[in-house]
Amino acid sequence: MSGKGATSGTRVARPKPTPKPAAPRRPPPRQRKSGWGRVLRNVILTVLAVLIFGPIVAVLVYKVVPPPVTILMLERMAQGQGLDHRWVSLSQMSPALPRAAVASEDGHFCSHHGFDFDAIQKAMKHDEKKPNAIRGGSTISQQTAKNVFLWPDRSWVRKGFEAYFTVLIEAVWGKRRIMEVYLNTVEMGPGVYGVEAASQHYFHVDAKNLNPVQAARLIAILPSPLKWQVVDPGAYVRRRSGRIDKAEGTVSRIGSADCIG
Repeated sequence: MSGKGATSGTRVARPKPTPKPAAPRRPPPRQRKSGWGRVLRNVILTVLAVLIFGPIVAVLVYKVVPPPVTILMLERMAQGQGLDHRWVSLSQMSPALPRAAVASEDGHFCSHHGFDFDAIQKAMKHDEKKPNAIRGGSTISQQTAKNVFLWPDRSWVRKGFEAYFTVLIEAVWGKRRIMEVYLNTVEMGPGVYGVEAASQHYFHVDAKNLNPVQAARLIAILPSPLKWQVVDPGAYVRRRSGRIDKAEGTVSRIGSADCIG
């Protein structure tokens, strides 16, 4: 009996159940952006693309296509000044015209890459001393960028775009094309744009037939074409055109305009 009782009292250990592996935690669901957020992002990306790539496309087009009209021309037309704009190639202009432009507007045109920093510093010092007589330090490249692509304004926003366009036209157009576009689009009197229209308007000849004195007279009014006169000019314009005529000869002699070809 003792043996039976000992056997019946023995307990058999049950194996412990294997614990189930914990289920992996799922990451919290990503919050979807609202519809307005996506719209705002797309608008910002579109605006940036237009601001960056739009100028590149415009510069590429105007490398081969004459700019038909500018913002300044439209603004002057709205003011009732009319529009006389006649495009001619650089080869159809008197060689005295680009030389006079270099002599008067940008003596380092062929050597700089769009910006004449010495001229800018001199202009800044002059403007500090004489704030009522602002003198610009813009190169022909900068003036071309402003005339063709931008609006007449002195804001920092416009200056920023001017710098961007200047870099682009220097890289894509080259000096000859820049000078050609400049001389075809620059304002030269009320409703008169470019040297061909100005030559016909003031001297009744084609731009290719201008003599050096006439070319200097046209370029002499460029700082203030709505104020200064080509025909029957005042003493200041006569002195200025005389200096330009002499400087044009120096430009020709030392080759300061050779990059134009």
